[in-house]
Parts: sequence; C-alpha cells; structure tokens
Amino acid sequence: MLQRYALLMACLTAGTATAVLAEDGRLIATGGASSIDGAAGGGLTPWAVLAGYGEKGQWGANAFATRVELPDYRLDVAGLAVAYDNRVEVSFARQRFDLGSLVSKLNLPDSSLNQDILGIKVRLFGDLIYDQLPQVSLGIEHKRQTNFLIPSLVGAQRNEDTDGYLTASRLFMGAAFGYNLVVNGGLRYSRANENGLLGFGGDKRDTRSVLKEGSVAVLFNPHWALGYEYRQKPNNLSFASESNWSDVFLGYFPSKHVSIVLAYAHLGEIATLDNQNGTYLSIQGSF
Repeated sequence: MLQRYALLMACLTAGTATAVLAEDGRLIATGGASSIDGAAGGGLTPWAVLAGYGEKGQWGANAFATRVELPDYRLDVAGLAVAYDNRVEVSFARQRFDLGSLVSKLNLPDSSLNQDILGIKVRLFGDLIYDQLPQVSLGIEHKRQTNFLIPSLVGAQRNEDTDGYLTASRLFMGAAFGYNLVVNGGLRYSRANENGLLGFGGDKRDTRSVLKEGSVAVLFNPHWALGYEYRQKPNNLSFASESNWSDVFLGYFPSKHVSIVLAYAHLGEIATLDNQNGTYLSIQGSF
C-alpha cells in the first residue's frame, strides 16, 4: 500500500524537469506519504526516506489521517512525524481497530482494539536519487496495545513490544518503459499479532520472526504514481491464522504540502474472519 509515494515525485525524468519540480531545495513529493505505523513511506510499510522537506540543518514534518474500510472491520489511524537534518525521524501514531459485527456475534467485552506507536528512524547512508548507493535507514517502533483483555483471551503474551526494521529505497530513472520507478525493500524483526492490535507473541509462538516487506511504484508524471506493496506477517496465535498483507495504490501529489493515497488493501483473514479486503484512504500534510 503504500510507502514513500512522495518519493514518487522524486521520480522526475530530466534535469530541467527536476528544476521545475524543485521548491526550496527539495523536489515535490519527496516528503512522501505516511505508513499506518506513523513512519514516512508507504501505507503498509515504511521506506528509507524521512518525513517532510527539511534538508541538512533543517526540520521537516508530516501529519496524516488514514482509514481502512473492510467488510467486517474498520481501521482509523492518525499521527505525525518530525525529522531533522534529513538524518533522524521521530514519529507517533494512534490506531483504532473497530471490531464491527464481531462484537455482537461473540459478545466481546470491547468494541475496538487500540494501539499507540512511537517510532524512530535513522538514515544510515545513501540517497534515494543522487547517490550511487540506495538510501538505507534503520528504525525501531515501540508499540503498546492499550486495551489488552481480548488479545490476552486469545493467547497474546504481552501488551507492548518493540519492532526493528531495516529498509532500502531507490529511484530508477526511466526504468519502467520510460517512466521512473521507485523500489523499496526491507526486513522487520517482530512478533506483533495483526501489527500489534492483537498484542505480541502467542500460545503457538512467542519469539520474534524476520519478516519481509517491500513496495514498487511507477511514476507516470510529477503528480501521479501507481504501485504495489507487500508485508509479511507472523503466525503466533493458534485461534486464527494471520494473513500477509498487500495492496495496490494510487498516489496523488498536487503540491509538496499535500499527498493523497487511495488503495485496494488485501488483508485476508483477521481474527477468524476471512476476505478482509477493502479500501484504504490516507491524507497527509507536510513541509
């Protein structure tokens, strides 16, 4: 779904086009979009890019709101990220996962699952466009599930934990039939059940797994991008299988201050209910 669609804009084709799209030293859309965990990048996974439009010695920031509508559930996320010196990013996201019809069917004690996520990301080396090496970043996300009764009843072992991830992003000029191509790939070290909304660890497995995630986007012009995203998930709980996540997204960047991402999200089985596939909409403001 998702992840630095803003970079998409960085996919300008020629030096003259780059000059046109540049403003205050940064290319339009290189501020990117926001992941559901709050870090800069795509919708489902972070990218190596950092929030906002700050350069060396400057600040940058994003604020976003996201909704994912599924047949039986709804996920709402709001958050922000602040970066300094184009080197370090700090982010925060609050998630609310409404359980919909499952509440009455199973007589559940809570109508939603809620989580707070505090993240930090550091650019290690490279650059999305201008370096021979891809931009590579290392991040951690501390997640706290704030109403743990339901996760504990289905086998989750703890209400908070920390994910670690390493991600690399690169723009390839004219690589997709003459269009610019953004490729992102990463590894995550995690035991989060349904991204942490169902707690961490389980009765079947209580150790962290190395999980693959990544995305690819084609930049058709300075304002539009089309792409695909994938995120591998662990399988720690015996009461239900956990599906890997993916999505197909369309990103629109009218200016460097606004980005809009619309996607079809394929989330599979969630908490015993299958075919949880639906629409994803995220709106972000940045500078």
